[in-house]
Order: sequence, then C-alpha cells, then structure tokens
Amino acid sequence: MAAGQDLVTAWRPVVPGVTEVFHARFTEYAYPMHVHDAWTLLIVDDGAVRYDLDRHEHGTPHDTVSLLPPHVPHNGSPATPGGFRKRVVYLDAGRLGEELIGPAVDSPDLRDPVLRVRVARLHSALARPGDELEAESRLTLVAERLRLHLRPRAGAPRRFRDPVLARRLRELLDARVVPGVSLEEAARSLHAHPAHLVRAFSGAYGIAPHQYLMSLRVGRARRLLLDGVPPGEVASATGFYDQAHLTRHFRKLVGVTPGRYRNSAR
Repeated sequence: MAAGQDLVTAWRPVVPGVTEVFHARFTEYAYPMHVHDAWTLLIVDDGAVRYDLDRHEHGTPHDTVSLLPPHVPHNGSPATPGGFRKRVVYLDAGRLGEELIGPAVDSPDLRDPVLRVRVARLHSALARPGDELEAESRLTLVAERLRLHLRPRAGAPRRFRDPVLARRLRELLDARVVPGVSLEEAARSLHAHPAHLVRAFSGAYGIAPHQYLMSLRVGRARRLLLDGVPPGEVASATGFYDQAHLTRHFRKLVGVTPGRYRNSAR
C-alpha cells in the first residue's frame, strides 16, 4: 500500500446482531463528533486512535479492544504519524443491552488479550461467506466476555456440563447438514441461551458446533467426490456457499483440494 493512501472496506454480513463490518486505513482523516445507533466494537491493527467520549479523552493502542456505546457522541483521529488501520463491527443496539451503556462510557477501552484474539477471529469469520454459523458462535462468546468486563460482579462464567442439551444440538445439526442452522434459530428451537449452547456442545464433544457441521459437510463431500461428482456440484449438494468455500474447508480437514482428492480416486 502506498504511503498516505486511505482504504475502506465495508459490508453487511448475514449474521444476527451485526449491522455492519467496517475495515479502514486512514493516515490523516479525523472524525468529527458524531453518534451511532449501534455498539461500535473496535480493534486497531496498526498505529493508534485518540478519541473523545463523553468529554473524556481515550486512546486505542493495538492490544486494546474498544467498545463505544450507541447514542453517545465521540470523535476520532490518528494518534501516530503513520495514521491507523482499524477493524470495526457495529452491533445492533439490543445486542448488549442498555444497562451496559453507562459502564461502557466509563471504561470503553479493554486490555484483554483473550478478547482481542476473539474479536480478530470474529472478523475473519465475518469475511468468509458461508461461515455465518462460525461468526455467530464467535460473536456470542465475544459478547459474553464483554458483559463480563462491564458487569464484573457477575464473576467468571461457571463451568457446567449439559450433555442432554449438547446431544439435542448435535441431532439438530445432523438433521440440517445441507441447509444449516443459525445459532439464533437453534437457541429458539432448543430453548437455551446461545452462549450456553456453544459451551455445552464444546464441553461435551471437544469441538465447536460450526466445526462439527463443517466436518459433516466435508464427509459428505468426500463420498460424492469419490463417486466422480465435480467439485462445483459437490459444493452445492453439501451445503457450502460456493466451490471456494468447499475448497477452503476441505483442504483444512483433508489436506488437499477437492479436485486433487477426486482425481486420486481409483
């Protein structure tokens, strides 16, 4: 990227609770005072941002996760000579709840390496069409950790096992391999909180729900490929967004591309 070049990418993923994803690199641009009607979940990958929130100055070094509440004015400008590169997820105002706005105004910048990694992985999932269940699962765990910071009296999340709920979710995933199921839909169907679902399933099977679903899809894809079905047709028949989506997950789990796997068949 050339020096002084600004770059912006924005999109709206099909993930409940996410209103927009915004990636930007700015060298000199400064935001005036403004508000959003959504929560602003921000990480800075290069440089730093300084901003005013509720008449107090704040900063975002690269190891910080910043959470700016809806309807509270703030601005933003580069705090380093080379500008900054940031990634933002805008969350629906109801995703975290109005009761957390006050604590977020008081402590918008969170020094939490685990949260920082989780937010970065959320961005990676949001950028991949077809991985909405993974993005939804990661967002649920990010939101849970944000609530832990903003409501510290609640303490650390309890360790629990719920094998019955885990089995019911597995059965639901088994029945919906091709069409898939969103975490929100599964939570409604099984009458459980999304975070509870993810933790119960992971605790019981040692794998996240989205990883389990992708494993089932890749398993079906292997059988079709060995039957001589072209990868493009296999992708649509096994629930993948497109052939590139199939290739990414197939190579991750099998070690080779679907084409090479099909050609290896005797």
